[in-house]
Amino acid sequence: MLTGTALINELVDELNELKLSTMAATLDDLYHKPGFLEMDRLTLIAELIGPQFQEKINTTLKNRLTAAHLKGSPEELSDCVDSDKREYLPAGITEVLSSFDFIERGYNLCILGESDAGKSYLAKAIGIKACNRYNVGYFHSEELLESMVALKEQDYDKYTRKMKKYLKWELIILDDFLLHTITDEREIKILFELLEKRNEQRKSTIVCSQRDPDNWKAMILNDEVSVNNPVPVSLLSGDRKPQIRFLGNHHSGSGNLYHKSFRM
Repeated sequence: MLTGTALINELVDELNELKLSTMAATLDDLYHKPGFLEMDRLTLIAELIGPQFQEKINTTLKNRLTAAHLKGSPEELSDCVDSDKREYLPAGITEVLSSFDFIERGYNLCILGESDAGKSYLAKAIGIKACNRYNVGYFHSEELLESMVALKEQDYDKYTRKMKKYLKWELIILDDFLLHTITDEREIKILFELLEKRNEQRKSTIVCSQRDPDNWKAMILNDEVSVNNPVPVSLLSGDRKPQIRFLGNHHSGSGNLYHKSFRM
């Protein structure tokens, strides 16, 4: 039976074989430090697992940010505070959003306001922080719809797989929503397939728009389809300050979407 250095070397090799290289390096480092043999078992286990676990967390976050198209983005939710340039209403809304309760409940979120009001910054900041716990996707709406239309025509199986992936993600952010009128029925069908199925599965979607929601139906070619939009058209239009509301995924007895709202 191996003991001492020979045993440690074998354990290090086995950990590397298991692709636990950080744990292997930690064990080797601990063994060569004074007091190794006097360490209690729980402390030794904690010292071994901690760095490996943190590496896993960091790798997962990096992968999520890459998949979300948010890797390298500098936005910080802590920067989304009232200033002389903008005000976030109601008071304390960014703290409420940072709890991600709306994701756990499957609520949708609208961020409304004029151009340069800070909608995209806030949405990205939410998405970046959410990547610590959830799978997130950030998209410019027009680019997403155009690419999905092309993919659907070129490779329907690949389109189906990608749509399934988007439906599984806990949060999707659609920026510049309805920046221009949608005139392509293929884009309309994909948009409502995405929104309606996510709504059915209680997956959260953030929509950022500078358009008055009362005009959304007019900006979509097929009004019959737009009636099924999971984002109600009862929201107020934004001024230069973003207005933020939670929109629930449950229907009331009257058939209207039940929603919890935060407003001025």
